[in-house]
Amino acid sequence: MREYQSKNGHIVTLKEVAHAADVSVSTVSRALSGTGLVNSKTEARIQRTAEKLGYRTNTLARGLATRSSRLIGLVLHNLVNASFNTIADMAQARLRHFNYQMILCISGDDPEVEASFIDTLFDHRIDGLLITPTGKNRAKLEELSNAGVPLVTIMRRQPGLISDAVLPDDMDGAYKGTNHLLSRGHRRIGLIVGPQETTSGRERLAGYLRALRENGVDVNADLIRQVPYKPEYGRIAGEDLLNLAAAPSAIFAANHEGSFGVMQAVADRKLHIPDDISLLCYEDAPWYRWNRPGISVVNVGAESMATLAVDRLVEHLSAKNNPTLPHQFGQEFRIGANLEHRDSIASQSATKKYVGGGSHAPLQDDRRGARGHRSVAGGPVL
Repeated sequence: MREYQSKNGHIVTLKEVAHAADVSVSTVSRALSGTGLVNSKTEARIQRTAEKLGYRTNTLARGLATRSSRLIGLVLHNLVNASFNTIADMAQARLRHFNYQMILCISGDDPEVEASFIDTLFDHRIDGLLITPTGKNRAKLEELSNAGVPLVTIMRRQPGLISDAVLPDDMDGAYKGTNHLLSRGHRRIGLIVGPQETTSGRERLAGYLRALRENGVDVNADLIRQVPYKPEYGRIAGEDLLNLAAAPSAIFAANHEGSFGVMQAVADRKLHIPDDISLLCYEDAPWYRWNRPGISVVNVGAESMATLAVDRLVEHLSAKNNPTLPHQFGQEFRIGANLEHRDSIASQSATKKYVGGGSHAPLQDDRRGARGHRSVAGGPVL
């Protein structure tokens, strides 16, 4: 195995490090791999010598020899979502604790891009994979798993794949959020949620519907928008809801990326939160706290999800290397969601009635019995 660092066109080899440190090549190899089989003083001296010469390990060559690259892939949809930022940050710190390095890939929620990243990570002989799947590459993920690469899905489940999944309790989170809006007197609650083919999209819609039904509120498909996780789609969905003749008194933006577009749509109409319309968002972010008024959110616990996902992956890697360890695979873990109360939700009786239909529609006070005509929009409730 050749391990090297190219410096000024010269390849520094293990043999040169051994010669400079006056030890054998095998001693250098053990010292630099951190096996603990070398005297601590000798190991420190060898490491200083290697650093002075400009030597670095050829990770790919070592991985071929040891069948362990110490590399973990993390595939996320984007870094617009504050939860993904937190997951990337926490996962990297946790993996470093276990002496692993992380390769971050951003798929854009595009199945083709995701597939190419899975292939690339496989080619780089990753030891394990953390992934928020698009749901369209089950075969590739199975191929990876069958090749002995353990994986854990995070934030979303991959249907049909036997793997650990660390997920937010989205049904309960949306249920709590909708119940809170109902408790403030809101009955026309617009929902903006992700696509139904995603775990989060399905479960957040289900939690919203459950809360309405348990409180005796009729489900109105006109108030539900299922859109991709991108700000521009959130803006379009927000405009659709605000254009209804009988606009909602509150919007539950249970699509984190979409919520930024919703806030733009509200601002474009010069509406004031919560005086003109109440707003509840999903997945916390610093700018929700910094905004004035502060935006209430359902917080999904991204830090806890990242920590647990890494710990489960490392446990699988340990079991792979030591089959005698007790081990269970294919489990699902849920992180509880909590409501963060801020200042973006007013009681329905204190909210002015926004009369939809245009960017300059007038505001009326609900307590004066303002009424509007409901337009038919939106798709079926699934």
